[in-house]
Amino acid sequence: MNENEPSEILESEILGSQNDSRLSALRKYTGTPWGLGRNVVMATASFLIAALVGYGLTDASFTDSQNHTVFILVFAILLWLTEAVPPFAVGLLIICFQLVAYGTPIVNSAPVDAQKYLNTWSSSVIFLMLGGFFLADGMRKTGLDREIFRLAISLFGRKPGNVLLGLMLTASVLSMVMSNTATTAMMIAAVMPFLRSLPAEAGFRKAVLVGIPAAASVGGMGTIIGSPPNAVAVGALAQAGVTVSFLDWMLLGAPLALVLCFGFWFALGKKYPWGPTPVEIDLGSPDEDLCSSRRNRYIVIGTALTTMGLWLTSGLHQIPVATVSAVPVAILTVTGVLEAKDMRGLPWDTLMLVAGGLALGLAIVDFGVAEFYLGQLQLHGAKVVSLMLIFGFITVILSNVMSNTATAAILIPIAGILLDDKSAIVTIMIALSASAALLLPVSTPPNAIAYSTEMIKPREFRYGGVLVGGTTPVLVVGWVWVLWTFLH
Repeated sequence: MNENEPSEILESEILGSQNDSRLSALRKYTGTPWGLGRNVVMATASFLIAALVGYGLTDASFTDSQNHTVFILVFAILLWLTEAVPPFAVGLLIICFQLVAYGTPIVNSAPVDAQKYLNTWSSSVIFLMLGGFFLADGMRKTGLDREIFRLAISLFGRKPGNVLLGLMLTASVLSMVMSNTATTAMMIAAVMPFLRSLPAEAGFRKAVLVGIPAAASVGGMGTIIGSPPNAVAVGALAQAGVTVSFLDWMLLGAPLALVLCFGFWFALGKKYPWGPTPVEIDLGSPDEDLCSSRRNRYIVIGTALTTMGLWLTSGLHQIPVATVSAVPVAILTVTGVLEAKDMRGLPWDTLMLVAGGLALGLAIVDFGVAEFYLGQLQLHGAKVVSLMLIFGFITVILSNVMSNTATAAILIPIAGILLDDKSAIVTIMIALSASAALLLPVSTPPNAIAYSTEMIKPREFRYGGVLVGGTTPVLVVGWVWVLWTFLH
C-alpha cells in the first residue's frame, strides 16, 4: 500500500476478511497455501481418529448416546484444532449430529428427545450477544466508534508512553462492547500512517502493534458481550441454575482487564524504550459522511445508554439481560439505523459456534461422559486451587492454537463436574483465561491483524504471550474466588 493511501482502506480490507484472519495470518506465517486438499485430508483424518476413539476405545458399559457424545466431542476438538473447516461449521455440525444420533432409533437403541440441543439457538446467551452485535454495528455505521477513539486519544497528549497507554486503554474499553477484531482493525488503520513514518526497528512501532491487539483481547474480559467465551460461561451457569448478572460480570472482569492492560503497557515500556520524542497522530476531523444523519447518531447513543443502563441495573428492575437485549434489536431496525444489508454483515457465525458449544457441553453433562472419565483419572484428591490453575493454563494453551470459544465450550462442563462445589468460580475463570492467549500471530484475530501489516515479526508476540498468558490464570483464580465469595 502506498504511504499516502488513506488508512480506511486497510481497515475495510481487514474487516472484510476478519472471520478468516487466523487462517490468513497462518498462511502468511508458514508460506503455505493450505487449500482444499489439505482441508480434506485433515477432516478425513479427524473423522477416522474420532471414530476410533468414540466407538472403539470407550467403556463397555456406555450407551449409544454416550458413545455418540465421545465421538462428536473428539471430532469437534480435532476440527477446531486443525481448522479443516471453519469453526462456526463445527458448531452447526455438533447440533445436526446430535439431532440424528440421539433421537433416531436406527442409530440409537435408546433414543431420547434431542430437541433440547436444538433449543440452544434460542438460549438467552444468544440473544444477549445479538443485542451486543446490534449496538456495535450501530456505533460502527454512524461513526460513533471513531468519535470515541478520537476523543480518547486526544486526552493523552503527545508523549509516546501516554499515547500508547491511550491506544491500549481505548482498545480495551471498546472491546468490552465491540468485537475485539473490529476494534483492532479500526485502531491500527488509524495509526498506520504514523507507524509507516518510523524506522522499521523503532521500539514504539513494535510496542503499538503488540499493545493494541493485546489490550483488545484482554478487554473482552470486561463484559458478558465482550467475548464469546464469557457468554458460553454464563449460558453454562444458567443451565446449572446459577444466574450471573451483567453487573456481576463487569465487577469480575473489568478490573482484571484494566489491570492487565496497565501491567502490559508498563512491561512494553521496559522492553521497547521509545524515548521522549513527541508523537503526532493525525486523527483528522470528525467524518460526518459515516453517519446518514444526526438523527441516527442520536438514536444509537440513546439506545446504547438505555441498554447499558438496563443491563447494569437488572438486579433492581428484575428484567433479564436477554430481554433487555431486545431493545437495540428492535429500536435500531424499526428506526432504520440498521438495514437489511447490515443484518447480513453481522457475525452470525459466532452465534453458530456458541450455540454448538452450548449443545456439546449440555450433552457431555447429560450423559455423564465427563463425570465418567474424570472418575477414572482419580483427580478428586487434588487441591482445588491447583486444579483451577491447571484448567486456567490449559485454557490459555489451547486458546493459542484453536478458537477460544471452542476451548471454553470443551473445558467448562468438564471443570464444572470435577469442581462441583466451585463450579461457578472455575467456569468464570476458564472464560476469562481464554482471553489471555497472545503467544502466536494466529492465537487471536487481533494478533493476526497486527501481523498482517508486515511491520512486526512473530517473535514479538511471544513477550506478551508468555507474560499475560503466564500471569492471567493466577490473577483470575485469586480475584474471582475472593469477589465471587463476597458477592454470594
